Amino acid sequence: MTSDYGIAAMKARRATAEAATYPETLAALVDGAAAENGDTTLAKWLETGQTISYAEFAEASRKLASSLLAQGIRKGTHVAVMLPNVPAYPLTWVALGRIGAVMIPVNIHYTQQELKFVLTDADAQFLVIDDTALPALDGMAELPPLMDTSRIILHGGTREGTLDWDALLRDGAADFTAPSALSRTDMLNLQYTSGTTGFPKGCMLSHDYWVLLGSLAAHWRGAAGDVRNVLIWAPFNYMDPQWQFLMTMCLGGTAKIAPRISLSRAYDILVEEEIHYCIFPEPALKAWPEGEKDKALHLKYVSIFGWREDARREVERRFGCVARESFGMTEVGGALMVPEAAGEKAFERTCGLPTAFREVRIVDDSGTDVPRGEIGELWVAGRGILWGYYKRPQANAEGFSGRWFRTGDLFRQDDDGFFQIVGRIKDMIRRSGENIAAQEVEAVMNAMPGVIESAAVGVPEPGRGEEVKVYLLLADGKTPADIPPEAVIEHCAGRLAKFKTPRFIAYVDTFPRTVSNKIRKNAILPEGADPRAGSWDRVEGRWLPDEDKDAVAG
Repeated sequence: MTSDYGIAAMKARRATAEAATYPETLAALVDGAAAENGDTTLAKWLETGQTISYAEFAEASRKLASSLLAQGIRKGTHVAVMLPNVPAYPLTWVALGRIGAVMIPVNIHYTQQELKFVLTDADAQFLVIDDTALPALDGMAELPPLMDTSRIILHGGTREGTLDWDALLRDGAADFTAPSALSRTDMLNLQYTSGTTGFPKGCMLSHDYWVLLGSLAAHWRGAAGDVRNVLIWAPFNYMDPQWQFLMTMCLGGTAKIAPRISLSRAYDILVEEEIHYCIFPEPALKAWPEGEKDKALHLKYVSIFGWREDARREVERRFGCVARESFGMTEVGGALMVPEAAGEKAFERTCGLPTAFREVRIVDDSGTDVPRGEIGELWVAGRGILWGYYKRPQANAEGFSGRWFRTGDLFRQDDDGFFQIVGRIKDMIRRSGENIAAQEVEAVMNAMPGVIESAAVGVPEPGRGEEVKVYLLLADGKTPADIPPEAVIEHCAGRLAKFKTPRFIAYVDTFPRTVSNKIRKNAILPEGADPRAGSWDRVEGRWLPDEDKDAVAG
């Protein structure tokens, strides 16, 4: 009998998940986990070795909540949090959730201008800030309209006129009770998107969003076996560490929290901390040569995103774990997931099937469902997705069609019912009337031996609209002489249609990235620079001079 690729099993687990009862609020989830796990270690911060148990975490968050309440933070108060990956981050989040206040996560690396934008746009009334981030705050000529020095809570130091986070925690009362009733539909986070292509927008996310996201992540990942130790390496201002922390709670496990990702150190952390689950970066497979030490790993399940087929096979073969793709975004949380029992299907470039509480459609420009196999925009609906974008009526009008959220991502559904991402609508290269997904070109580039990572972009060209250009990051010890442009073009033959084959090729020593390690394509070149200069031109068969702005005519 032909395999159903785990579809039936996933439908059954989806039904189980949708029939389950979930905690009403973030605080209820934390208190339930503390009652069940008590003195079990909830988290360990790898940089300092500090640990905290489930019971200690619940009590500390209640104490902090009582002190924040005494300072005037109430239900609905907007509180910005600008902290690194330290215990204060999740404690502050849960404390605010206990009160019914709204957390605004802020990137610890923001400049003065970026910080002021978010504080002002989010109508922040309080700011919890680490002393290492004070230069960004001090650079402001004046505080945003709703801010005041007396409502700045400083972590990691003291300053006259501000509140001391450590003192607030120390002096709080452990018998805190919320003064206002809370429900699952109350807002918990005003979560800003990364803003790599423009000013970020604040997503209004409820308690239900986070409780479901963490609970369902545990529901799916826990099926892989006894998943207990979870590695969290991205900054807590992003959504991934937040749901991973809640997932760990739901699993009764221990979160091992690193300050940042480091490929050179990550392998040792995976072994020493006996990590069972993490989001695994594909470049690590090339950075770590296969060998006997692979047997020292304890991985049971890893999340992967956009990997090439041979890498998907390699990670499961080398590490004996389950590696599965999924699709989610800040606005909707989780939407698609590849079943654990997908078998050979898991090695294809697919994001899987709708997860619990999610409905999906693929539609054309008019909002009509496209036939299976054709490309269209993915729309998502279901329980707990974002309310909308804060103070963005135009973005809300454009981003929603009734109850459906328009993701801006292009997908197709295959004959087996699985959904495959083709690329972002805004990450499509338009050449002579043909749509080329940058992701498709990058997948072919990344599969080439000696190439660690790539970025495909469109270069304006009068005759064809755009031409494809790729930037290549080579493996350590490799140079363009080892992997010349001619070899790149040869590699594309049989893998890409000729119109998709890059015309321009360039090499980079590093890529500009967001803190979550995504390539910032709009920052690869300085603003106003000619994207063709210094590139190898396939059509002309030569390197273009750095300043030869007119070298390529229509």
